[in-house]
Amino acid sequence: MKRRQLLAGTAAVLGAAACGAPSGADRLRYWNLFGGGDGVRMVELVDAFAASRPDLDVQASTLAWGPPYYTKLSMAAAGGRAPDVAILHLARLPSFAPGRLLDPFPPELLAEAGITPENVLPEIWDRCVVDGQVYAIPLDTHPFVMYYNTDLCRRLGLTDANGTLVPLRGADDLVAAWSEAKKLTGGYGLVLDNFGISPWRLWWTLYRQLDGDLLTADATALVIDDAKALQALDFMRRLSVTDAVAPGQMLLSGAVALFGSGRAAFLFNGEWEVTTFQTQRTPFSMVPFPEVFPGTASPAGIARTQADCHTFVLPHQRDRTVAGTRPAVDYVRFMLEHSVDWAAGGHVPAWLPATRSPDYLALDPQSRYRDAATTAQLDPPAWFSGSASNMENPAGAAFGAVQSGTLTPEAGLARFKADMQRLIDTPAPV
Repeated sequence: MKRRQLLAGTAAVLGAAACGAPSGADRLRYWNLFGGGDGVRMVELVDAFAASRPDLDVQASTLAWGPPYYTKLSMAAAGGRAPDVAILHLARLPSFAPGRLLDPFPPELLAEAGITPENVLPEIWDRCVVDGQVYAIPLDTHPFVMYYNTDLCRRLGLTDANGTLVPLRGADDLVAAWSEAKKLTGGYGLVLDNFGISPWRLWWTLYRQLDGDLLTADATALVIDDAKALQALDFMRRLSVTDAVAPGQMLLSGAVALFGSGRAAFLFNGEWEVTTFQTQRTPFSMVPFPEVFPGTASPAGIARTQADCHTFVLPHQRDRTVAGTRPAVDYVRFMLEHSVDWAAGGHVPAWLPATRSPDYLALDPQSRYRDAATTAQLDPPAWFSGSASNMENPAGAAFGAVQSGTLTPEAGLARFKADMQRLIDTPAPV
């Protein structure tokens, strides 16, 4: 598989047409939003697929992550001139109006390709199905996890003989461990950022550990439990204000830098920084997000954690046919079969056969937090929720202010609820 330089910007062509493809060959147009290490790895996989299918003219393009990508994809789908297949965060599925901006996967093609529900976690597969039709095929789950510095934790007596972190459960035990780590590092015990959407990820993790709900099933009203919401926010404030084991003002880049340099023993973040720390040769490993509120974990002992999934979807095309969709399904099947290669970048494969394979289980630390996918907490279904959405950004601002100490938990919750009500009152754009 070849490496190419990742081209930034809208619609930068990543994959080239298969060399020597015969005149009139079928074409596969694929859009994604993967940059950095993810982007390079995706290029390699696209190239491998193209090499395996010289009968197809494979054209893969990357667009700027977040709102620019979703705006362009929705406009292309609304006009019926969308790519053949594209990446969509699963939590964004309701905003893409399945049946209008997205076409369902033909069931006969899925059956033919062996893409069936038993090969995906039920909780994830169920979110892909709307009105009995499959509108998304999950590639991965990317959960919020906890990184730890193995050298520092060994010196703190927090690892066993194999270098694995001993179980840390409950707010008091966790804060005590981070407090001791802060003394050792001379920096912080735990680092995390309080800008962007990370505070939302942290709050939703904590609130869902308490079994809190946010919206009614039809997303027309708030059902937030104030007591549970404030319990989660109190813990966030405790980290940076009350016990001060974490910084109150920190960008994600700063948190990653402090952990990578050994100035912090623990990091809360998505699992996609694996290759960053491997490249830096930071002594680290990873575990699922800890059980902050005891008694809330799964029977297997895995606590709930915020997550989303990258999925493949079929953006609406006016002239889409079953035969014309076959190359897209072939590509999806290829990616699922090679999802261990994708998982090297940190994401947990959604394809269960991949998670059981010796090659995946040999990935360290990637396979250590795979069970977090079983307790993944996606954003509640709504047109305004999901990764880089109208909900996560204001939520991050409100909860980040609590985390930094500039708002009380009560004020932060009131601000979040007001923002949520405005979104609920706003008609869906499609």
